[in-house]
Amino acid sequence: MKSFIEGLPKAELHLHIEGTFEPELMFEIAARNSITLPYASVGALHEAYDFNELQDFLDIYYQGMNVLQTEQDYFDLAWTYIEKVHTDNVRHVEIFFDPQGHTARGVEFSTVINGIHRALTQAEEKFDISSCIIMCFLRHLDEEDAIRTLEQAAEFKHLISGVGLDSSELGHPPEKFERVFKLAREQGYHAVAHAGEEGPPEYIKQALDLLKVERIDHGNTAMQDPELVKRLVEQKIPLTVCPLSNLKLCVVESLEQHPLREMLDQGLCATINSDDPAYFGGYMNANFLAVEGALSLGKERLGKLVRNSFEAAFMGQPRRQQLLAELDSYLA
Repeated sequence: MKSFIEGLPKAELHLHIEGTFEPELMFEIAARNSITLPYASVGALHEAYDFNELQDFLDIYYQGMNVLQTEQDYFDLAWTYIEKVHTDNVRHVEIFFDPQGHTARGVEFSTVINGIHRALTQAEEKFDISSCIIMCFLRHLDEEDAIRTLEQAAEFKHLISGVGLDSSELGHPPEKFERVFKLAREQGYHAVAHAGEEGPPEYIKQALDLLKVERIDHGNTAMQDPELVKRLVEQKIPLTVCPLSNLKLCVVESLEQHPLREMLDQGLCATINSDDPAYFGGYMNANFLAVEGALSLGKERLGKLVRNSFEAAFMGQPRRQQLLAELDSYLA
């Protein structure tokens, strides 16, 4: 199964580029920008990547973000991720970034987007990895701030495929952002949102009904509501599930208790993704291997997870058909 998983062509649809910041690169960029990190060594920073809940993770996540200053920093961050997932046979990536976490520090929107885009352009040229960029709004900030961010993005709309909603979920329901998502959809952006990671099924319903999203990021708590599951199946709403993230943040007590197998068996369009792999201990192959070991999914379900990701991706039909043909050839 290990060699089968390693050979599977894959798409990653739920990946925060800031969450790929490995301690080694963080120290390297911090030194380049004359920033002192509050850790004595790379090893000490690795030890700090030990969380009990989402907020513990977010605190260190935003701290690490502070060292990113220049376009080259963002290029290096994204390119390091691309080189990693290329070895995992990832063929398409959809990268989230959090502009508010950068512009609030005085970093220009253009600095962030141009660095990431340059790395993704190089990924296509060198590795034939297709991609798109999704701009996420931070839900712990207010909607007015999100609207200002949407306005800042206008100049770079040709580089951005969609908008999303992330950060602390509990206490920040999707309904807070109904207006900015309406504006974004009117401007032609795809829409996704984190919902049902720690929040209740009601948050998933709000994301569907008020934000009118095309995909749900996480979606674990949908399993608590049979009617919601039925709706997600009927409407073919993809879920971008992140198993090792769920384990690290105690969304599940063990991978053996993860709902992924049940999601598939109930007909949900579930996909596997790594979320913030530098912090959660695993990129794509690690997530596939972990859930196979815990849930005994088998080749048919693993292939279905990949097929779901290709079908749920925001890519053109020619590329989709190419990747589905790659998958079919591999499975055959």
